[in-house]
Amino acid sequence: MSGGRFFLFWMLAFLGFPLGGFLAVLVVGPVEGVFSAALAGALAGSVIGATQFLALRGRLRVGPGWVLATALGLAVGDAVSAALTGVGTSIGALIFTGVVAGASVGIAQWVLLRRHAAAAFPWPLVVAVAWPIGWTVTWAVGIDVERGYAVFGSSGALVFSAITGAAMLLLTRR
Repeated sequence: MSGGRFFLFWMLAFLGFPLGGFLAVLVVGPVEGVFSAALAGALAGSVIGATQFLALRGRLRVGPGWVLATALGLAVGDAVSAALTGVGTSIGALIFTGVVAGASVGIAQWVLLRRHAAAAFPWPLVVAVAWPIGWTVTWAVGIDVERGYAVFGSSGALVFSAITGAAMLLLTRR
């Protein structure tokens, strides 16, 4: 798959964030503690991972384990950040949550990615930087983050996807 085509599909994968977030709200409700954060993170992460997997399968052969890795990474990241921030929604708490959740997702995905891309080592850092940017953009556009969402909204997801898509292109260039 060409780089341009891959990037387009990766950008479309941003839809996993609002869809996964909606599923999490529908099933779990607002994130109010460690358990609800873990469950909501697992649900949202599975949808995010599935959309990313659909984009990746034409470029890399990571397999459907990408879905599980993303779900597990977000479940752990959201639970740990909920425990450490008390499910805070201030911009500082959102940035911290983004770093923790992003690092957790990035590490879980890297375990698979490193088998398919020799230059995969920066991936956890990329995701750990892009995730708090996604939360910051969502907060800055005025989304009511106090409602206890497991993931950031579409505006943050678009920025996240642009950052991570560009990085994935560089990490997997042939």
